[in-house]
Amino acid sequence: MGTFGGRAARSRPAAFHESDQALETACAGLRRKRKDLSARHVLSFGQYVFVLLVGGAGVWAAQAGWLSGAMTVSVLVIVGSAIFSLTVALRVAAAATIFRTPEPLEVRWTAPLPIYTVLCPLRREAQSLPSLVAALRRLDYPADRLDVRLVLEADDQETARALETIALPREFTVVRVPAAAPRTKPKALNYALCEARGEFVAIYDAEDVPDRSQLRAALDAFAAGGKGLGAVQAPLLIDNGGASWISSQFAAEYAIQFLGIVPLLTHFGLAPPLGGTSNHFRREALEEAGGWDPYNVTEDADLGYRLARFGWRIGDIAPPTWEEAPENLVAWLRQRARWIKGHLQTWLVLMRNPRRTLREMGLAPFLAMQLVLGGGLLAAVAHGPLFVLLAAIPFTGVTPPHVVALTLVIFGYATAALAALFAAVRLREPRIGLAALTMPLYWPLSTIAAAWAVFQLVVRPHHWSKTEHGRARRKTPT
Repeated sequence: MGTFGGRAARSRPAAFHESDQALETACAGLRRKRKDLSARHVLSFGQYVFVLLVGGAGVWAAQAGWLSGAMTVSVLVIVGSAIFSLTVALRVAAAATIFRTPEPLEVRWTAPLPIYTVLCPLRREAQSLPSLVAALRRLDYPADRLDVRLVLEADDQETARALETIALPREFTVVRVPAAAPRTKPKALNYALCEARGEFVAIYDAEDVPDRSQLRAALDAFAAGGKGLGAVQAPLLIDNGGASWISSQFAAEYAIQFLGIVPLLTHFGLAPPLGGTSNHFRREALEEAGGWDPYNVTEDADLGYRLARFGWRIGDIAPPTWEEAPENLVAWLRQRARWIKGHLQTWLVLMRNPRRTLREMGLAPFLAMQLVLGGGLLAAVAHGPLFVLLAAIPFTGVTPPHVVALTLVIFGYATAALAALFAAVRLREPRIGLAALTMPLYWPLSTIAAAWAVFQLVVRPHHWSKTEHGRARRKTPT
């Protein structure tokens, strides 16, 4: 049996999937390799001590009269302003990147095509299956070199019955993951990886419609990037952005993230937080980094930074994958709360030993991680209070904190709107440009999701809040 420390076996009998050893590897492989990289525990002992010391110092300072409410607000505004200024600069640079023409690759894949494993984690995805299978069959890659694995929980009868009605090509294999905790996507991916045959591995979600040239584009990128390139990210774009206000805002967010921020970071050799799908990995890199963390509910972001810690670079490719956005507020809040909870898990893991993380990642990637991941978390928390602070101006008058908050919102809105407009022009999607007009009303919703995320991190840290797919009316470009 293959493990995360070395090359997995290329073929095993079906009974292999029932082995306790495969399940144990899926659940505990990363912890065995590097316990400090696992999100199995929310806080390390050192972090518990740090939180208690800081909390105790804050209470003591308040009781001693050293920490007034006005002073606290002023300090928070100053710190928030500094961080927000950096995020504004990041958005400006990302907006400029949206129109950047990728440099032509000097090297392309010319060797015989390797076996390419495509992992598709499924859970209650009966409605999405027909379109997913059709999209995978359209991939421009020889069938005899493809190893497509549809991964579902052993007790997911709904998806299993749907699969029985579909004639799957020979290159497709159904992998049944034993029903055991944690019930998460990364655990399922780890389990399926044990028997996967490919030298390269791609991930697609149930609702994905990838560009048919994506696998070949990834191989070209790996050839051009050399042995140190461990993964590439394809852009994720939304094809139901016109369904509702929420989905249009989501489409604008994705366009800014995957056409601007991710290419900007990879261009400068900085690790981006990977998206949860359309990641393409050199299997050697994936195994050396320990696979996916089964206890992290945003395993994608975590793995991107972990690859950087192990010395692997991450690139990006142009052929996109079209996805389905949540169309109502409840679905959006559930998904966003899981993302924020997972980003908190990821940041806490990275900050268990900041000096070691800095040494392994390098200074520039470490600082970029703090800005993108840490800054994003702070922004999610701050948007709601900023909105309330500005809404209170008619009743309390203009004070210095109001001036700072108003300036931050104006600059933040302007840079985000600029990036959204650039993305709308590039994609020829007016709805993305129109979404920019109401972004300030969208941002405060993230604070509600952040509060929910913190609560879940305390009471259900590894619970996977599933997003329902297959119900939207989509207009995927051909």
